[in-house]
Amino acid sequence: MFGRFEFTVALRFLREGRMQTALIVGGAAVGVGVIYFITAILAGVQADLIRRVTGAQPHVVIKPPEEIAAPLIASADGAPRVPSVQARPQRLTTIDGWPAILRRVESAPGVLAVAPVASGGALAVKGDSTRSVIITGTELARYQRVVRLDDKVVQGALRLEAGDALIGVDLAKDLGAQLGDRFRVQSSDGRSEVLQIRALLDMGSREANRRTVYAGLRPAQSLLNISGRITHIDVAAQDLMQAAEVAARLRALTGQQVESWMQTNAQVFTALGNQTIMSQLIRIFVAIVVVLGIASVLVVSVVQKRKEIGILRAVGATRGQMQRVFLLQGAVVGFTGALVGTAFGLALVGLFSGILRSASGTPLFELSFDFGLTFMVLGAATVLGVVASVLPARDAARLDPAQAIRS
Repeated sequence: MFGRFEFTVALRFLREGRMQTALIVGGAAVGVGVIYFITAILAGVQADLIRRVTGAQPHVVIKPPEEIAAPLIASADGAPRVPSVQARPQRLTTIDGWPAILRRVESAPGVLAVAPVASGGALAVKGDSTRSVIITGTELARYQRVVRLDDKVVQGALRLEAGDALIGVDLAKDLGAQLGDRFRVQSSDGRSEVLQIRALLDMGSREANRRTVYAGLRPAQSLLNISGRITHIDVAAQDLMQAAEVAARLRALTGQQVESWMQTNAQVFTALGNQTIMSQLIRIFVAIVVVLGIASVLVVSVVQKRKEIGILRAVGATRGQMQRVFLLQGAVVGFTGALVGTAFGLALVGLFSGILRSASGTPLFELSFDFGLTFMVLGAATVLGVVASVLPARDAARLDPAQAIRS
């Protein structure tokens, strides 16, 4: 499509208008750099937020169906026997036939790992200190594949044998306990278990750190008076962004109440969606500005090169060749601007990743060179450069050689 003639003329026109070429390449580079910067920053921040949200919880939770109190219906006229129904008092419910359900869930498509869990409220007691906690009993080997507790260990080692416990760092402070100390966990019906602290965990939330107690599955079942039963099944999806689809599949498979992390953190997920929409709008408007900038400079170039275009047409250049000359200029400007802009955007990301830090001093996100994003930006900028040059190219092709030379 593009021959040697088109390349030679296009590059010569760009060299002759060095200042204009530098300005438009610089404008395109700034636009591309902003697009790259926004995309990379947003991807890093969202990935970090999702990691923090899902780091301390499973992707999908399977719970027993809710118990709903319904009025008795009279058989004669269909009217309820009582005008109102009092809601059931809250009580610990369990999943019936959970071993069979666990096996079905484990082999379901999209499921990475599953873990049985017995969880409920209790009191942690040590000396005169008493704190309300949530005790979570599970099989550590299975649970580790669902929630990475090893990333949260501040002190000690992961171990959940009979009589062992993993607790939050703030709960240890509240109880005045240290690694290796023993404390008593007591349920609402008076059952109690004495546990030894094997590790202190930082769950990423002060509230969670004050209420978290992990124990073995059987001690938790005994404490909660649900021996041989579990309260829910925690599931890790192969792709956490497909957790909603996995949850719907498991809901139909098990007949239980199933929630994904997106439902549990609906406000966070909605905020992420709104961020994505806003960033897309910004990228679109920046791309429009880049296109208009390239188009305006090439339109001026057509006016300035009228005589040159007329002479080229007079010595045999066709309309199609002149049109391709300016299309090629747009592609070169777009591609060159994309190369410079990508380097500029990457430098911005590196700069801000060192400036923006969390309260602990760690970077808010990790800087990563995304080859896929880079190639996408280069391709999109080249296409936008060609699109921007369509109108100037048509004007150049329509010039009458005689009038162009006389002007």
